[in-house]
Amino acid sequence: MQTLTITRPDDWHLHLRDGAAMKDALAHTSGVFARAIVMPNLKPPIVRTEQARAYRERIAAVVPAGHRFEPLMTLYLTDITSADDIHRAHDSGLVHGIKLYPAGATTNSESGVTELGRCAAALDAMQEVDLPLLVHGESADPLVDVFDRERVFIDTVLIPLRRRYPALRIVFEHITTSEAVQYVEQAEPSIAATITAHHLRYNRNALFVAENGRNGIRPHAYCLPVIKRETHRQALVRAATSGNPRFFLGTDSAPHPVSEKESACGCAGCFTAPVALPMYAECFERVGALERLEAFASFHGADFYRLPRNRDTVTLRREPWQVPAQLPFGADRVVPLGAAETFAWRVAD
Repeated sequence: MQTLTITRPDDWHLHLRDGAAMKDALAHTSGVFARAIVMPNLKPPIVRTEQARAYRERIAAVVPAGHRFEPLMTLYLTDITSADDIHRAHDSGLVHGIKLYPAGATTNSESGVTELGRCAAALDAMQEVDLPLLVHGESADPLVDVFDRERVFIDTVLIPLRRRYPALRIVFEHITTSEAVQYVEQAEPSIAATITAHHLRYNRNALFVAENGRNGIRPHAYCLPVIKRETHRQALVRAATSGNPRFFLGTDSAPHPVSEKESACGCAGCFTAPVALPMYAECFERVGALERLEAFASFHGADFYRLPRNRDTVTLRREPWQVPAQLPFGADRVVPLGAAETFAWRVAD
């Protein structure tokens, strides 16, 4: 197979940032994906429908000419999010989910939820109007090992949450462990999960590989949830390529300037938008499941979010290419994940 044409995919988990750098980040997504669930963890966070509308307008204003792209907005759940906030979000027609960040769990999560019980009114309203909860599924307890945070979150937060709100639709975002795969497979149809390309491609050795005869840390491969053991990567690949409609594409592409990644306390986040679809294609091809890529990338997420499937297509061509070492990012530069690596598939112009 030299070309692969699929229904244009959607990205069900994306960070676009804001300001001058957003235009550069967006171009890598809007040229491939028709829609994207846009994360609300800006500074200050997007906590009101009016803020989401204004952010959507800023995104729409910098979509490159010739690109057709629809940003799907979200709100940032806080301890004081009210039922009225949820009803206004739902009635607006432009907010497609409410994002749960446990306070302190990841980038710009300082305003996140400190105790889920404080969000009861908001969660009741979300279940009532059928507005999905999008979950960063990691425990923020500082005593929990960073590699165990997802597993602990399932036991201490997600299972009790499902008992109290059985009808609430939940997207368990960027899952990274075999425990998360098993939980979603065995849970009710109202819970689904996104899987990133980088968690399918790499295990945690990628954080420490040798380059040019030197051993060291690769900050541009650091993300949260952190990449896990090979056994977990294999479980994710099995889930993504299984055809199960409750697993679908979400890149979690999260750009940071080079200076903020290559520092004494480098930011968490991998900029995968420039290489995401080729990376997914390679992962599916390696296990002989390339024919299932279209459903994972283009159908499952739209169906779960109850949105129409896209009608146009995108074509991948078998043509080796090397990922650029750096790319423009406003007044700065950004290093894409996979920089200087060679990929077998590329998106056709």
